[in-house]
Amino acid sequence: MPRRLRLFFLACICTGSLYAQDLSDIQFHGFVTQGFVFSSNNNYLTMLTSAGTLQWTDGAVSIADSISDNLRVGIQLHMYQLGQLGGPNVQVDWASGDYKINDYLGFRAGKGKTPLGLFNDSQDVDAVFLWTLLPQSAYPVDNKSFFLAHLGGEVYGALSLGSQAGSLQYRGYAGQAYLDLNGGYVKLSADEGVVFTAAPAGKTYGGDLRWEAPLKGLTLGSSACVLALDGTAAAGSIHISPFLINAEYAQFQKGKFYVAGEYRRAPVNPILTIGPAVIPLPIDQRAWFAMGSYRLSKNFQVGSYYSHYLNKALDITQPANYAKDWVVSGRYDFNSYFYGKLEGHFLDGNGLGFYTSTNPNGLKPNSKMLAAKIGFSF
Repeated sequence: MPRRLRLFFLACICTGSLYAQDLSDIQFHGFVTQGFVFSSNNNYLTMLTSAGTLQWTDGAVSIADSISDNLRVGIQLHMYQLGQLGGPNVQVDWASGDYKINDYLGFRAGKGKTPLGLFNDSQDVDAVFLWTLLPQSAYPVDNKSFFLAHLGGEVYGALSLGSQAGSLQYRGYAGQAYLDLNGGYVKLSADEGVVFTAAPAGKTYGGDLRWEAPLKGLTLGSSACVLALDGTAAAGSIHISPFLINAEYAQFQKGKFYVAGEYRRAPVNPILTIGPAVIPLPIDQRAWFAMGSYRLSKNFQVGSYYSHYLNKALDITQPANYAKDWVVSGRYDFNSYFYGKLEGHFLDGNGLGFYTSTNPNGLKPNSKMLAAKIGFSF
């Protein structure tokens, strides 16, 4: 069976019909999307985008059930193909139990979503976004599954500060994070000759504090995430000592207008070992984006963002050490279930999203790209 058909059946197998989304207390949701990408000069995200490609198919189904007034359990199954990434295997995006004592205190355990910045724990729900691609400086689609979730536990809650001061939402977690064997980081290692057959993993912990301001529609927040990683392959190994990712963000929505921005820093010192050679790969990521959108009608929305990435540990005058992306996007909702997106990208630098295996003749410093997507969600 073709992979795109598998994705379609994954999204539909649990639904039966569109009106049967809520069977007693069990909730079924999901989506399936098909993308088209065409770029000048370089091939992007392991796809053959310079010739135009449909090598981008995504689908997921989530099931959740309220066991009691306080206890809720759920799971999301996911399958995707992004050029040479992903594949026919169904993956578990998240699977957790959630026990909420009251508004102030709750607990989650299992494979839970990781709170990091504005969109990390919602980036797996394509239908809620205007954008075909979220800003890649902060939300790299080729490594989405690695950042999305961790295996462990979480505590969360909300505190009211009064009508004049808004409210605070907090989340704290600890556990284990795993690299996706079909994801971009493992692909980059394979391009260097280190092929992992067991997923590199490491401890992670962190938290998020989000302030809902008394000004309606304004949210300010800060996240911190500590990660470590180790993996061993036949030809070598990777070691990353614990490092801190910090993210500060803000968003404001009023009526048809929406604006948001985020800044991240992540100083990382991976050490790649290939045989007797020990190769340090210094990274000091400085990334930020700013975005805005306007809803022209109930079904039609337009927007733009600028995404900026630098590796300050290396020479930032070289295109391999920076990535800047101007984006113009539009979305049209045909009905409650089907939608389409069209997006133009103006890429400067190739520090993110480009792979030597799909660019054997080298990389040009600039590219233009058109990305389109048709989606179905329920």
